[in-house]
Amino acid sequence: MRKPIQLLLVACLFATFGCKQNSETTTKTENTETPGAGQSAVKDENSAPNIVQVASASKDHSTLMAAVKAGGLVDALSNAGPFTVFAPTNAAFDKLPAGTVEGLLKPESKDALVDILGYHTYLGVLKVDYMQDGQELGMVNGKKVKITKKGDKTYINGSEIITSIPTSNGIIHVIGDVLLPK
Repeated sequence: MRKPIQLLLVACLFATFGCKQNSETTTKTENTETPGAGQSAVKDENSAPNIVQVASASKDHSTLMAAVKAGGLVDALSNAGPFTVFAPTNAAFDKLPAGTVEGLLKPESKDALVDILGYHTYLGVLKVDYMQDGQELGMVNGKKVKITKKGDKTYINGSEIITSIPTSNGIIHVIGDVLLPK
């Protein structure tokens, strides 16, 4: 009777230590982030894409992504959030006076660029269905935007929300204008 119990205990010990060793190995091989790099450096091909990954994959948001990179905000917008980003299209940036975008992308304009990008970002997830006519939202840069509803269309500071894209760390509302802080 003692021998089967001893064998069972030995088998349990091997199973326990064997599983522990495998889980440590798995953890080490799955963690591919670069030491000292931010959240954007984490490679995860199993989870839904975050705001930065979705916007980066969009041919209509290359100017926005250039601005996010120049503003040093890639890691911030890759974090857990949740965030609501009102994302101007490339055509929206094209509406700005000539040279505006190029000027904002210069290192000496980083503060102004971050202020403008902060005016497009809200902390939390705001679905269009939850937005109300006349509602004011406090944006990341500390300034407010105004929501307007006309029929089934929703506008932010007069710019129509064209479409909404849920992401793993929030939601992107595509808009046709660049919002400029007042």
